[in-house]
Amino acid sequence: MQAKPKLEAGSSKKSHVRWFVVFMLFVLTTINYADRATLSIVGDSVQKELGLNSISMGYVFSAFGWAYVIGQLPGGWFLDKFGSKTIIACSVFFWSIFTFFQGFIGFFSGGAAIIILFTLRFMVGLAEAPSFPGNSRIVAAWFPKSERGTASAIFNSAQYFALVLFSPIMAWLTHRFGWHFVFIIMGVLGVILAAVWMKVIYSPSKHPRITKEEVNYIQQGGGLIDMDEKKVETKKNTGPGWNQIKQLLKSRMLLGVYIGQYCITTLTYFFLTWFPVYLVQARGMSILEAGFIASLPAICGFLGGVLGGIVSDFFLKRGRSLTFARKTPIVIGMLLSCSMVACNYVDAEWIVVVIMSLAFFGKGFGALGWAVVADTSPKEIAGLSGGLFNTFGNVASITTPIIIGYIVNATGSFNGALVFVGANALIAILCYLLLVGEIERVELKNISSKDESTLNM
Repeated sequence: MQAKPKLEAGSSKKSHVRWFVVFMLFVLTTINYADRATLSIVGDSVQKELGLNSISMGYVFSAFGWAYVIGQLPGGWFLDKFGSKTIIACSVFFWSIFTFFQGFIGFFSGGAAIIILFTLRFMVGLAEAPSFPGNSRIVAAWFPKSERGTASAIFNSAQYFALVLFSPIMAWLTHRFGWHFVFIIMGVLGVILAAVWMKVIYSPSKHPRITKEEVNYIQQGGGLIDMDEKKVETKKNTGPGWNQIKQLLKSRMLLGVYIGQYCITTLTYFFLTWFPVYLVQARGMSILEAGFIASLPAICGFLGGVLGGIVSDFFLKRGRSLTFARKTPIVIGMLLSCSMVACNYVDAEWIVVVIMSLAFFGKGFGALGWAVVADTSPKEIAGLSGGLFNTFGNVASITTPIIIGYIVNATGSFNGALVFVGANALIAILCYLLLVGEIERVELKNISSKDESTLNM
């Protein structure tokens, strides 16, 4: 255990170490989503080589989601018990190893290759489970409430930047060397990132470059600067606090946020799984073309993601309520996302790209769920609360690729799939307007002595 460095008490200028921390979250999330998208980019080649139909491909796409959902609550509990730094580093390392091994599926054939691919994708999902709850915990620790919207939007926007940066690279690697190399290279990058993460990340009160002024600024603004120190010093912890989970599920506000996140994540997994395949099979593009074209909507999603957080925090700083500041970008963004249904009525490729770019911008602009979680989660179980939120949301990582696979297989068209995804955007709006009332932090109640060991993690 490293010795706690002294804060620069004599410094007269506030440092900005917290923005370097969110930059590292951005880099980590970029690799996270790039690894999720590997199978999507090479999907047409894999489908042909392994002889998969649309339904089978949908189930292979869903392998990640099954494990990701299963791992959310245990992942959140591990974060609360052992701290964000260690668990996130382990998460990056193991998901990268499992990604690396997917590059050797070519040594197998037939059913064995499909089973191994499904299993490795499953293990990637299990290893990635703590990543976003961990991001949320770090933002809650490192940022005052007035900056959490921007900080959350920055790391969340990395999912779009991942497609911007890596879609063309993966498409070129597939075209030039074959799809196997995509997995090998991404696996190596992740292992390197895990080592860098362990070297440069600290909690706010222990960072060697932070000043006392910045620590005070974070703490006075509501930042939970000693979150991980309290977790490390505990003696016992028996498992997730089921009584507290029940309390969270009884909150109408949080239930609306959870269901809304499921709908918003449906949009995410359309773009992460079937969108490049849609461009190849429905719009007649080559894999190389699809890789580059897919990056254009992703650029818009990235810009929308950053702008949504900035706009939300701007409203807060201008005196608007937390509820108004968070809900307004979400509703506007989801309305824009519904525009993707218009692709069913146009033939020109450039118009399709424009519409999808608008829809992806809206999805990014409205993706403020993690900021809402940082605002509302009980501070004692921030990781567990984030895990529960992510569990609901990522059920869509299972259902979306499978449902779209059945729709495409039954109709021979992606038209119904786009209607399905657009409808989820509308449902997300209804959740935030009808179920989510005032956005405020949930307080745990009626904590028995039996629960004390769970809370003092």
